[in-house]
Amino acid sequence: MQTRLPEYLKRPIIDTEKTRNVRKILKHQCLNTVCENARCPNKNECYTKNTATFLIMGNNCTRNCRYCNITCNKPEPLDINEPKRVASAVKSLGLKYAVITSVTRDDLPDGGAEHFANCIYEIRKISPETKIEILTPDFKGDEKSLDIIIQAHPDVFNHNIETVRKVFKTARPQGNYDISLKVLKYIKENSDILTKSGLMIGLGEDFDDIEKTFEDLKSVGCDILTVGQYIQPSKAHLEVSKYYTLDEYEILKQLANKIGFKKYQIGPLVRSSYKAIDLC
Repeated sequence: MQTRLPEYLKRPIIDTEKTRNVRKILKHQCLNTVCENARCPNKNECYTKNTATFLIMGNNCTRNCRYCNITCNKPEPLDINEPKRVASAVKSLGLKYAVITSVTRDDLPDGGAEHFANCIYEIRKISPETKIEILTPDFKGDEKSLDIIIQAHPDVFNHNIETVRKVFKTARPQGNYDISLKVLKYIKENSDILTKSGLMIGLGEDFDDIEKTFEDLKSVGCDILTVGQYIQPSKAHLEVSKYYTLDEYEILKQLANKIGFKKYQIGPLVRSSYKAIDLC
């Protein structure tokens, strides 16, 4: 029997002129967002602030992570005009801070690194004041792909560790905990780009596991940390093992401080790009 969703994890439906405007611009530019595809609980709050996290390279992912609501299927061909449309939407929304993420594209030789870079270049052409954060897959740890990202120089490079080592293979059977750490380390050692990572909790870990993950991220120079509650998207996904209390989130904040993180967002509804501009 599933545990009832705590009240502090429920969000009201918000439908205002601002949220409708964001949806209109995204529809006009034929763009996807992780807000919609991953059923983010903060979607409407972000839309009221004229912001969204762009999901590039299609709706279909080549990996089947057991917590994720994005479909694992044969991926679509890359749309070479998508970077221009993303940039146009950023300009139309008047974004001071843009977040771009993607499905994993293991079918592409560079994992989609050049497509990410093109999005950065196009935004800088027409909205040079906008800060850019990218949230990328691991590119299988390929250094040539990471070099493409470094050359494009986003303001923040985000790659999520997603969960602790103990449950990593259960949650991410096609991923690798150490490759994720390697990716963050490579960016940090070869650029001055801020690095960021995050994890979900409630997948079967304990406080010791979380602390070790914090330490691992700090050991590779990770600058910014996010932690939020895992919420099961459907009955086909991994069940929630625990809903952390608000007091426990305060303990995790203290833990992040102790380990040396100066920038973090930790709370039940925190997601990778939630209030990202506040941490840059």
